[in-house]
Amino acid sequence: MIEELLRVPPGPVDLTAVPTGDTPGFEGSKAEGKQALADLGPDLADLQERLFAERSRDDVPARSVLLVLQGMDTSGKGGVLRHTVGLVDPQGVRITSFKAPTPEELRHDFLWRIRKALPGPGQIGVFDRSHYEDVLIGRVRALADEAELERRYDAINRFEAELVASGTTVVKCLLHISADTQKERLLARLDDPTKHWKYNPGDVDERQRWPAYREAYELAVERTNAEAAPWFVVPSDRKWYRNLAVGMLLRDTLARMAPTWPPADFDVDHERGRLTGEVPIS
Repeated sequence: MIEELLRVPPGPVDLTAVPTGDTPGFEGSKAEGKQALADLGPDLADLQERLFAERSRDDVPARSVLLVLQGMDTSGKGGVLRHTVGLVDPQGVRITSFKAPTPEELRHDFLWRIRKALPGPGQIGVFDRSHYEDVLIGRVRALADEAELERRYDAINRFEAELVASGTTVVKCLLHISADTQKERLLARLDDPTKHWKYNPGDVDERQRWPAYREAYELAVERTNAEAAPWFVVPSDRKWYRNLAVGMLLRDTLARMAPTWPPADFDVDHERGRLTGEVPIS
């Protein structure tokens, strides 16, 4: 299964040992990978609808899924949202893109705004960036000292354990790209006037901190790679594989949850008779 291939094992993490251009679990071409994602669509949509419908059941606990997407700029978080998450009914999805904290958010603990964005019963929640920004940027830009960073790692572990215990399955994906691929994608934005709005000059400044960000990711993944909420590293130099891999992870997660259609709480035959005129409508 794709989970076994992409899951981060316990212990120290070395992202330099994970090839960014590989396609674990898939040996086909780019065209075949795109088709495989399209073929995944009906299964994903069916499972998502079952989960959403399950909200009305009183005989099963409320459940949800939280998909966390992390990665360097241009790693493809938006692409996953469009091409993979876009395969399911949007009414059952809650997407939150976390930017720099607002003054109000800064007055609270870093998890305050995260809790407000969690998926409701039956929903798939997607975080485009997440609570991990507070241990990544906090470390790289020295916005928090080591003691505070350790407190945040522990807080994240407790928070995610609470989520899982309350019925939310957490799927954490690190979209793993190389510095060369990021450079290519940033240059492509400059070459295309329709993409200039996506270009941020600050991304070039952040590139100078690439080794520091890699180390911050390695430490964050190692410290929060819990059994109940493990990390998956998704090679993302190939966009089509990235989208397919996240889709397979999401599909397998939902299939393991095995959501079921709610049984009718009315007499189906009686209602059919009322509609066909065989049973008088009182």
